[in-house]
Amino acid sequence: MFPAPSRKGTVPFRGHRTWYRITGDLSSGLTPLVVAHGGPGSTHDYLLRLTEFAADGRPVIHYDQLGNGGSTHLPDHGADFWTVGLFLDELDNLLSQLGVADDYLLFGQSWGGMLGAAHAARRPAGLRGLVIANSPASMVLWRQECERLKDEMPAPHREALRRHGATGDFDHPEYTRAVYAFYGRHMCRADPLPREVGATLLELQSDPTVYSTMNGPNDFHVIGTLRDWSLIESLPRIEVPVLVISGRYDEATPLTVQPFLDHVPDVRWELFEESSHMPHVEEPARFDAVLARWLDERQRDGRRGAATA
Repeated sequence: MFPAPSRKGTVPFRGHRTWYRITGDLSSGLTPLVVAHGGPGSTHDYLLRLTEFAADGRPVIHYDQLGNGGSTHLPDHGADFWTVGLFLDELDNLLSQLGVADDYLLFGQSWGGMLGAAHAARRPAGLRGLVIANSPASMVLWRQECERLKDEMPAPHREALRRHGATGDFDHPEYTRAVYAFYGRHMCRADPLPREVGATLLELQSDPTVYSTMNGPNDFHVIGTLRDWSLIESLPRIEVPVLVISGRYDEATPLTVQPFLDHVPDVRWELFEESSHMPHVEEPARFDAVLARWLDERQRDGRRGAATA
């Protein structure tokens, strides 16, 4: 279904292993696109459509963040281990180990977009551009907007979410049905659910360590360590061009992405009218066109920069 990887394996990180997958040739001369998945606690699988951008020669690098997928699982590690700093350092290590740290583009989806923004705010020398896809700039805003979205659910689902959420009975069948109804409206509206999205959900269920520690029981009941995390103060430090992507029905509502537009110096926003949290599978044709145009612009910028250096 997707292009076969030209290379895959793991790199060492603090005594553990980070799994990666490369589609295309790193020596092609085109700036590689590094893909950071969401969660925290998901896997790369649901973003495999981005391998199609390797068809024109651009290498695409997926990886599973520590604790997930093909990377080392550490179910006995607690909240003091699973930190934003850990995942920022892991990304730096991956870029260095794969030899792309001096020239790369970064695509981050959901939590991966927040991670990407925090990475960009450190002003890494080799970063040429950043895509922030379906990501809030602040988990406080995310939680606030999720409360509003829950209030807009049909009454039976809304009441189930409130009642069982208040008691912590997250395994109750009524609560589970309401969660899936929320996700069908605001996480992925594609029907049937793409196989690669299902693969990530199964991986997440098999080891929820990272997700439950940092986020909570589901996307809209955030009680983990990220519940008050905000990027807003660091956004003016981002120097590279940024493309913000979100969907009309997204969990990451316009209010949650507005700080990116207000504070990132070089930013563009694309709103996908028929999508929720995954435009790459909900509106694939338009998504491909938008991202292809942005990638081409970054490549032209790179050539101009080399010519004037």
